[in-house]
Amino acid sequence: MIKVKLPEVLLKMNAIFRSHGHEAYLVGGAVRDMIRGKDAADWDIATDASPEKVCSMFHRVIPTGIAHGTVTVHFLKHEIETTTYRTESSYSDGRHPDSVSFASNIEEDLSRRDFTMNAIAISLETGEIVDPFFGQNDIKHKIIRAVGNPRERFLEDGLRPIRAIRFASQLSFSIEKNTFEAICADDVRKVTEIISLERFRDEFLKILKSEKPSVGLKLLEQTGILQYFIPEFSACRGCIQGDGRCFHDFDVADHLFYACDGAPAKKPLVRLAALLHDIAKPDVKRIETFNGNEIFTFYEHENVGAKKTEQIMTRLKFSNAEIATVCHLVKNHMFHYESAWTDAAVRRFLMRVGRENVEDLFDLRLADVYGMHNVKVSELSPTVSNLNELSDRIKAVECANSALSLKDLAVNGSDLIKIGIKPGKKLGWILNELLESVVDEPDANTKERLIFIAKHLLEESGN
Repeated sequence: MIKVKLPEVLLKMNAIFRSHGHEAYLVGGAVRDMIRGKDAADWDIATDASPEKVCSMFHRVIPTGIAHGTVTVHFLKHEIETTTYRTESSYSDGRHPDSVSFASNIEEDLSRRDFTMNAIAISLETGEIVDPFFGQNDIKHKIIRAVGNPRERFLEDGLRPIRAIRFASQLSFSIEKNTFEAICADDVRKVTEIISLERFRDEFLKILKSEKPSVGLKLLEQTGILQYFIPEFSACRGCIQGDGRCFHDFDVADHLFYACDGAPAKKPLVRLAALLHDIAKPDVKRIETFNGNEIFTFYEHENVGAKKTEQIMTRLKFSNAEIATVCHLVKNHMFHYESAWTDAAVRRFLMRVGRENVEDLFDLRLADVYGMHNVKVSELSPTVSNLNELSDRIKAVECANSALSLKDLAVNGSDLIKIGIKPGKKLGWILNELLESVVDEPDANTKERLIFIAKHLLEESGN
């Protein structure tokens, strides 16, 4: 019998269960990770003790899901979700069980779980592995397989097909044939389509954080799930970009998927921007003739794309701040820096995109280039050299303490009111004109000089 060495915290927790005559098992993702040789920090416990009994055994317990037998135990600086063995009835709404009954043993509890790799338990008492559905073998062979009848598992909860795809993307596993076919079944798809947008969004973000999110994104497309939640992608499939200029090897859909791969995994919003930055290309594509050759153009796709991005993210219930960030990146991803830019041009670039967005915008540019050929961008490439030069120019502008916003001006609204400019639109207009002046001529950012310019603007505007 294979045994696993468990953390000391879980052994101490088990001692409390045993002292009250109950047993406990480690279950879920932590077990899967341990079997894969990975560290597991988040622990889920299954026990034969009722939720009320668990509450009585530990000093601090939060009834996070007590109706379904789940509480969160705060123990030795850890939050450990603890659930009573249970079986579940039918799922009329494709999400919640119509009723919950507590099971008598761990094997019965494991039988209700989604995939074999998640239906493994480790005894906190002995460290022995309980694996009634041969999940260890599936983990070894990197296979995602539903517990029992896959169609029944997926009809119980419409999120499970998306979880299967997310695990395939996160773990680089393949989905077993019958399990995959069940995901694509019409009745299963109908249940998946009615899950809440928030549940889809959360799984979708986990896919974007995978090492290669294109794996999960293509599976979402192949199963038809992407079409339901983000139908805008359907027009991108088959929208050809390559026109002989060797800019793109792929259609818009694959370019976006690979661009997402090329964005930093630790920046999910940049990855989302990479996935959506060309989403409007099918809407604006035109064929033009240049020197006798047909070329494809996509004028204004960044502006149209920002609007479509806002619609998609709003639909998926992202926060206003997240929507604003991603839309801003999409709208500004087509910047073209050249060495001939003046310092004033660099300052205007910073004013337009915001200093806080420059690094993300550079990451998006590199992701865009990555997605053109599905190849990592070399540090010696012209793109990287171009961005490095612009970065140096930006640093030089910052070292010069250039005024890049109204708060950087040597005067403020109160100063202008004192010289007779009334509060209102004209005051705001004059402040913006002063900012334009110092962007072109940084040395003009003195109180004396700006007051002089303000008085002149006031006179010209007819007071």
